[in-house]
Amino acid sequence: MPDPTRHLEDALRAAVAACFGDGFADLDPLVQPANNPKFGDYQANLAMPLAKRLDRKPRDVAEAIVDQLDLGDGYDTPTIAGPGFINLTLQPAALAGFADALSADERLGVPEASDPQTVVIDYSSPNVAKEMHVGHLRSTVIGDALARVLRFQGHTVIAQNHVGDWGTQFGMLIEHLLEQGTVGLGQDDLTALYKQAKQRFDAEPAFAERAKQRVVKLQGGDEQTLAVWKSLVDQSAAYFDAIYERLGIELTPADICGESFYNPMLPGIIDRLVADGAAVESQGALVVFVDGYTDREGEPLPMIVRKSDGGYLYATTDFAATDYRIHTLHGDRLIYVVGAPQRQHFEMLFAAIRKLGWADESVRLDYVPFGSVLGEDGKMFKTRSGETVRLVDLIDEAEQRAATAVKEKNPDLADDASAIGKVVGIGALKYADLSSDRVKDYKFSWDRMLALEGNTAPYLVNAYVRICSIFRKAGLDLAGYTAPVLVNDPNEKALVLRLMQFGPAVESVAESLEPHRLCNYLYDLASAFHKFYEHCPVLRSDVSDDVRASRLVLCRLVATALRQGLNLLGIGVVDRM
Repeated sequence: MPDPTRHLEDALRAAVAACFGDGFADLDPLVQPANNPKFGDYQANLAMPLAKRLDRKPRDVAEAIVDQLDLGDGYDTPTIAGPGFINLTLQPAALAGFADALSADERLGVPEASDPQTVVIDYSSPNVAKEMHVGHLRSTVIGDALARVLRFQGHTVIAQNHVGDWGTQFGMLIEHLLEQGTVGLGQDDLTALYKQAKQRFDAEPAFAERAKQRVVKLQGGDEQTLAVWKSLVDQSAAYFDAIYERLGIELTPADICGESFYNPMLPGIIDRLVADGAAVESQGALVVFVDGYTDREGEPLPMIVRKSDGGYLYATTDFAATDYRIHTLHGDRLIYVVGAPQRQHFEMLFAAIRKLGWADESVRLDYVPFGSVLGEDGKMFKTRSGETVRLVDLIDEAEQRAATAVKEKNPDLADDASAIGKVVGIGALKYADLSSDRVKDYKFSWDRMLALEGNTAPYLVNAYVRICSIFRKAGLDLAGYTAPVLVNDPNEKALVLRLMQFGPAVESVAESLEPHRLCNYLYDLASAFHKFYEHCPVLRSDVSDDVRASRLVLCRLVATALRQGLNLLGIGVVDRM
């Protein structure tokens, strides 16, 4: 395994047991890569918390641990820094061995899950008969990246695109369409007609009443009404699919499981909530109270599951969806990628599901909140006219801007600029989102996301392009190249240490559900590669054959990690730019 962390942890636990007995089996050795090479390659910070439990000085504890520490071959003698940091350093031959192991491993040190799970992940969730806009970007790209990482680990991932395809708005839209005598429409037409229907609903009481009656017909299974509704759903599904294809999102029409799917289940859900004593009547409505949640007045905060008029709400559908995903799809882990404003709703939903016993402790429930996309002025990202930015317009502009940049940077690629621009532009758009800490808002900036310097997709892709160029000049096949690795130069060592962290970076995303961790790793790797490339000549004539071969392998490993890592983020690469 090209990550010595577990070996170091085991050795440190054994040393603690030898020094202080077996009562510290729960202790985390706190092993992590060292931030500064002068403190070794890895650092263990266990002496401080252990010293508190033993009521001793941290440095004395660290010295006792080091005296008993048996790391085996491949490590320098451990040293102690400051109050008790234990510094651990790999020898060059051991590092070369780790690099050789990585070179022979198609997965670059990412283990397949020892206990594969069924993971159900809810993401994207646009609305039928409406255009996707910038507000759908984050859920879509974050959810897709998480699904890719979990699939790569070996889990069975079931995507659920919980589209808005039911409710009172469809009565309004269907009634308007029938009165207009038009059904077979493009997405632009649907968007315009939705606005027209909404204006009529607000301004014409008679139309509003007819629209409400149309909802009754829809819910009652009226043949004509259902036919128009199905047409709207099918047209929107085709539109969503086209957007996902352009963005490289692994969602298909088969993954759509919208609100309408759960509608027949809702009466049964209500019956169960009542039977379990969870749902009670309050002011004519049926509500669920969750311990610990109160309103501004300190009164218990209700989750309304059935309105006083008998109508259902989003909470009812979410109870049904969660129950379906656990008991029908047999999900071991449920992930909901939904905006941060819904945090309290999902916290209450999960707490209620647990209390009801619908999900035992073997089922993991993860809410993945994310912030908003802001303009450079720090306000919600809008067009100049104040309209919501359409997602298709962002895609078009990303591709066009990237293609223009390719032509300016390399006029010889003018004929291929459009194709390259699609890969680089979409990659830049997605990476700018994924590289941001998802719980925070981020400012949208074309200049920053398309820059060839800094933590951007073009910077990473450019590192990959440079490696492809090296292999073209050498007349060698990048994919199949192999040779023994030598680690003599400090920059070679730094690069190998970075390569060894690919597996832990992927695992950290699967656990934390934070894609920016992988982005940060890839940026650090590309930065280490550029430094290596600057100080360690690869093809220069005065470089010996074995050193050249070793450095070519290191280049190939970096290219593989960049390509695989970006792929896990849903981002492609090109070999020229």
